[in-house]
Amino acid sequence: MDASSPTHRQVVRSSDIVKLPKKSVSRRDLLKIGVAGSVATALAGIDAFAWAPQRIVRAATNFPAIQYDIGNFLGPVVTLNQVPMHFGPVYTVFLSARLNRTPTRADQTTLNNALNAIESSYAYSPSGIFTMVAYGRPYFNRLPGGLNGSLVSSNMPRLLSNPSRFALEEPVPGPTDVSSQNPNIRKATFNVPVVIESNDVLFSFRSDTLGNAQDVISWLRGSNRLHGAAATSPAFNGLFSFTSTRVMFVQTSLPHFTAQQNNLPFTSRVNPDSPMWMGFTDQQVAGSGPADITTFQGNSSARFTNATSSSYFFNGSIQHFSHVIQDLNQFYSTGSFAGSPEPYLERVQYMFRSCPIPNRGNGDQFSNGGGQAHLANDASRFLFFRSRGTTEAIETARNPNTVNDLQDLNDPTTRQPRMGHLSALQQTSRANDGTPIHIRMDGPGFDSMDVPGGSNQPKLQFSVFVPSAEFFRQLRVSAGALNFQTFEDGFGGSTTGTVDSEDNGLERFLTATRRQNFLIPPRVHRAFPLVELT
Repeated sequence: MDASSPTHRQVVRSSDIVKLPKKSVSRRDLLKIGVAGSVATALAGIDAFAWAPQRIVRAATNFPAIQYDIGNFLGPVVTLNQVPMHFGPVYTVFLSARLNRTPTRADQTTLNNALNAIESSYAYSPSGIFTMVAYGRPYFNRLPGGLNGSLVSSNMPRLLSNPSRFALEEPVPGPTDVSSQNPNIRKATFNVPVVIESNDVLFSFRSDTLGNAQDVISWLRGSNRLHGAAATSPAFNGLFSFTSTRVMFVQTSLPHFTAQQNNLPFTSRVNPDSPMWMGFTDQQVAGSGPADITTFQGNSSARFTNATSSSYFFNGSIQHFSHVIQDLNQFYSTGSFAGSPEPYLERVQYMFRSCPIPNRGNGDQFSNGGGQAHLANDASRFLFFRSRGTTEAIETARNPNTVNDLQDLNDPTTRQPRMGHLSALQQTSRANDGTPIHIRMDGPGFDSMDVPGGSNQPKLQFSVFVPSAEFFRQLRVSAGALNFQTFEDGFGGSTTGTVDSEDNGLERFLTATRRQNFLIPPRVHRAFPLVELT
């Protein structure tokens, strides 16, 4: 889901999109910014295939006060199969870092000048670059007095529900994460324990051109060249140690192309037109809230912290960042899972809901994603999701008296109960008036990070903007839906649950290996917040 809340809704059709030529990055370029060798090779191949969409965008005369509120700079909404979509920049590069010392006021000025220089050299648009900066708890602990000192504690937003708690807290392992805290949770393939990271800073660079992000990161790391011209790199004087470079790509056909180029076993089952590994399209306008509802101060629909217009972090938010391995052999019933076929009819229920099923598909349930993927004007990946309220998960999990998928699948008395990922989220993800209280900035990746054996695997590079860390924790509990799952073989669930563990949403296909929460400050304080007050 793109981090955007467009106020203009001119609509264009997919046939109106013009594909522009661009200069692709090389493997060598990617190695320079910390991308591992085999990953750099794969990403260079992906970038050679990707294209830059022509967008009608307006000039940035005023930058958004909320760093991630870039919707008005992306161009109009696109309508696909009558579903409004808003696609963000093709690439997002996440650059995490630890600090080797406590930043000074001079460091604050250096970083602020560097961010301004980037925006002077590149347009604030998808054809240029968007740069965002967020800060973890380790950063705030470096400031005088740490998190509990007067400087931080008097400025950090607190929960309205519990004023003793900050809006920024470290994440805890989700209920379906592999962790010593979840001894009953096991994953079929990637049984990797989640790590809570301890980075000080997270940079997010977004552009339709991967080369722009590579150029900016190289300049920050000392290349002394920016946008093709000589430019002295910022004098950080050993301040940063960069800990990871993670690349996300969101464009129709890129997952299928990546699978094809790397001879992945499930290639024939990945929808050739989808921008996501699991075959559906995740960029619906209706799936994101307006930017202000995700901030600390909230809006008239929902508010979670004590932040006001006079607060230092007014227009700030929490950015959760995680790294997720996707077990697509299990999802698509290939490889060692070939003996347990789960057709499109079931997969669409795991993503959305089982009552009513949004699209049953027809014909071949496996090739090119199954469903209607073989037909013209494909509708199988562009399915409109309308919130049905907080009780939808309860309705979809009802245990029928008779289970028979050959009968009326939309009748709760004759269907197999299957929990939809989105239905489960509805329990806590929306305000009382139905407005989403989150903006997701996630998409496919392909790398070897945390993979046993070191092979490149499909990833979900996941980031989301929410008003508090506690709100995100509740979202993870909702998504896990273990209260609806039967307790089977000691693998989580409830003795009163009605949904089999193999029919519970998407969680068994996903292994989160890293998580961290960051505070993303307003633009005015994006360079080492609070340092000017020390």
